[in-house]
Amino acid sequence: MDGTVDKPNGDKLNGSGDPPASGAPAAAPAGAVVPPRPAGDAVAPKPAYPPPAPAPTQHGPKGLRFDFNEGCRVAMPEADHPWRVRISDLDTGNILYETELKVGRVSSTKRYFVRFRVELWQQGESVFSHEYSAAGQPVLIQFPVGTLGDTLGWFPYAVKFRERHQCRLTCAMAERLIPLFRATHPDIEFVTHEQVEAERYYATYSIGLFFDDKDGVFQPADFRHVGLHRTAGYILGVDPTESPPRIALDDDTRPLAEPYVCIAVQSTTQSKCWNNPLGWHEIVRFLKEAGYRVVCIDQKPVHGTGIVWNHIPHGVEDETGDRPLQERARWLRHADFFIGLSSGLAWLAWSVGTPVVMISGFTHPTNEFTTPYRIINYHACNSCWNDPRHRFDHHDFLWCPRHAGTARQFECTRLITADQVKQVIRRIPGFGAAGPA
Repeated sequence: MDGTVDKPNGDKLNGSGDPPASGAPAAAPAGAVVPPRPAGDAVAPKPAYPPPAPAPTQHGPKGLRFDFNEGCRVAMPEADHPWRVRISDLDTGNILYETELKVGRVSSTKRYFVRFRVELWQQGESVFSHEYSAAGQPVLIQFPVGTLGDTLGWFPYAVKFRERHQCRLTCAMAERLIPLFRATHPDIEFVTHEQVEAERYYATYSIGLFFDDKDGVFQPADFRHVGLHRTAGYILGVDPTESPPRIALDDDTRPLAEPYVCIAVQSTTQSKCWNNPLGWHEIVRFLKEAGYRVVCIDQKPVHGTGIVWNHIPHGVEDETGDRPLQERARWLRHADFFIGLSSGLAWLAWSVGTPVVMISGFTHPTNEFTTPYRIINYHACNSCWNDPRHRFDHHDFLWCPRHAGTARQFECTRLITADQVKQVIRRIPGFGAAGPA
């Protein structure tokens, strides 16, 4: 059975009498980790998402309360006669949970979108029945902060949800991302996590990458199987077909008169980088000989840890720095194409319609958006990120689960040659039309 019940004494049981999956801490989304609970007086880590309202937000008869924030929740006040409560799935016809109690709260195990039906009886007579309908209702969709590409990939599915259900949608996300979407989506309210008023919402859905969700509590399909961005479609119950977000720019003028290409060579872990020692050097020379100015738009010119550091390639124009995302989008929109990694700036380039040459071996091509210029070497070890047997460690900058400490470490991109990248670049329509500088 798919549900849990809170009794007045605080005990929580599911239908089998075992501790419920929903009682476990949420698995970490991309860019965040939920570490073990600290001991003693240590400060607990900040949760990935604002919590739902303590009590269900919707009111029924006889003091009943219910909502669909963090799954289906039903609270029953103490009464002279026991309550019989049932939670069903309208689309499958399954009864997910049914129990009888005098006072307490019942909740579904599943936290992703399900079209629930709630029914209650007393003494065999129907007291209340409600079928999920978000039409005209305030709904919150939450995105974790600290990520760029993930939210760019997930946001279009929130738009699909609003269009399908005709709800009054609020999206909670990192403040720096809001200017990208606000002007193109005036029918959506945008807030930061700190501005969320949990008591307002009929339903809440949290989007993320749940690495350890073996019971399928937070996602109906493992993101490693369906793709980083498409997982949001499954969580929200909408068509998972990918589509780039619509982004508005305050300044859409061309930053350079001459033809130029943007590149980004840095990422959060070494496994994402192009680890061929001469790769970027050869590609920058190749692009300049073809008549392009080459502009690096990474946040940092140098990034790494310990004795491993990645530097801005020699000979490029340095536009690195902690710049507003709208400025980065402007540079990308007018570039002839972008060359980068499986990282946020690649998703931003895709969002503004710029051809993306993506160099990645640690992710499978199905993990990211479709681009005809995706580069991977299947002769090398590859796609460990999408292998559920290997739990990604956000804290290990040198994470290489299959070959760490051996001569094969990071071979997934080390064996991607400059010649392979050049062949792909030559396929881009209009490449080299400007001629040598």
